[in-house]
Amino acid sequence: MPTEVDPEVKKPTDSSTTPTYQQPELFAAEVEMEKKSSNLGAMIMVLALLAVVGGTIFYFFKTAREVLTVPVATTSVNEILKAQGGGKVNFSVGTIVSSVNEKPNDPQYKLLAKAGILAVTRKSYNTIIANITPAGEKVLADIKGVEKGKNPDGNVTYSVPLAERQIVQIDKVTMVKPHLARVDYTWKWVPNRLGKMFDASGDLVHEFNTWDRGTLIKDYGVDFYSAAPTKASVMLMETKDGTWKPYVE
Repeated sequence: MPTEVDPEVKKPTDSSTTPTYQQPELFAAEVEMEKKSSNLGAMIMVLALLAVVGGTIFYFFKTAREVLTVPVATTSVNEILKAQGGGKVNFSVGTIVSSVNEKPNDPQYKLLAKAGILAVTRKSYNTIIANITPAGEKVLADIKGVEKGKNPDGNVTYSVPLAERQIVQIDKVTMVKPHLARVDYTWKWVPNRLGKMFDASGDLVHEFNTWDRGTLIKDYGVDFYSAAPTKASVMLMETKDGTWKPYVE
């Protein structure tokens, strides 16, 4: 009897092929990615460092501009002293009658006569006649800033500087905050020739009584021009144009 032979069963084959990667190619790709990542990180660090350095330079530059230096403080204080003005005496020459604007009985005409600037004679209880002496003409000619005018009554008026304020030194500059500083300084009077005669501690002024000395100091330019330098302070603020001006709250 013939035997049956089982037909050969063929194993199915998978027509789809799974792609395979070779190990060297995969390693090269990873190395390339690591290089790119490393370069990017280094670039970020460099940019961050540049930003820090640039910010530091800007900060110090900006802060330096906000600090008040001694030379700039000196200029500002000189302007302040100039604006405050100095001692000055006003008087008239001619026939001077007592009025609201003229007080010939006050001691300033007596002091000017003692200083040799004026020759004064009394016409009545409320009227004097004042004329400039030759020596007085010479003294006034040597003083800078003398102003001369004429009144409606025909009298000639004079406004004569006696002294000016002058800075001695800047003692200290303290930055309270950016753009705001406290300046401690020392200043003194610098009197001219007539100013020395109007010195409150001088011999001419001491010849007057207490009441007249007080009047001369209050109204007629007399001051302690020979006194020791005076210490003072001022708050200065930097303006938008870079100048430093007195701070006003």
